[in-house]
Amino acid sequence: MNSKYLFLPVIGVTTFFVLLFSFTKIFGPIPFAVNSVITTKSTTFDVVGEGKVTASPDVALVTVGIQANGQTVKQAQDQINTTINKVSDVIKKLEIDSKDIKTTNYNVNPTYDYSNGQKITGYSASTNLSIKVRQLEKANSVIDNATANGANQIGGISFEIDDPTKLENEARQKAVDEAKKKAADAAKIAGFKLGRIINYSENSGGFSPMPLRAMSADKAIGGVPTQVEPGSSEIVITVTLSYEIE
Repeated sequence: MNSKYLFLPVIGVTTFFVLLFSFTKIFGPIPFAVNSVITTKSTTFDVVGEGKVTASPDVALVTVGIQANGQTVKQAQDQINTTINKVSDVIKKLEIDSKDIKTTNYNVNPTYDYSNGQKITGYSASTNLSIKVRQLEKANSVIDNATANGANQIGGISFEIDDPTKLENEARQKAVDEAKKKAADAAKIAGFKLGRIINYSENSGGFSPMPLRAMSADKAIGGVPTQVEPGSSEIVITVTLSYEIE
């Protein structure tokens, strides 16, 4: 074989690289693109747990009100101001701290006669006191003394736990323990493996207060003494745990 034919491929390769080198010098490097696609798969498992704690309330919230009518705004205001001050004073004598007695509303509105157009016939005024009773045995006396001294509306009474933090944590712990047990049981039965907890959420059911219907003064004064019972309050917390499945 003629040796010149052996050099032809070498000359061709050499020529290619010389041309490539010249091209890159003039026009810059030739861009090369490499596409990389990464896929991830994440499967989660959610489980719900509920925790309940029952406790006796230690605070009563009582709402008493005064409503009065007058020919003028001043007359209506004078009536409720006089009465509300009297009620507040008698409640303080029951050793209720003044910081636990709060005015919750104060309204004065005209009253109308619609039989002949729209004519103002007088004014109606009302105000409420919200009273926090920290000694539960005094709740009944607060109601009776308020109505005996002019309060003509009892808006309601509810019993609460003043500082529920410890009880809420107890209910929360029960809820988490129940959720974890449910998750472990489900994983064992279904045949999958639980990973780490990646999300936590909770909902508080709060308390179950005891309401007292509104009553008028003529029913509250001079009759049988008021007797309300605090009963018990239930704190309910529901949690949701989200697990990774391995």
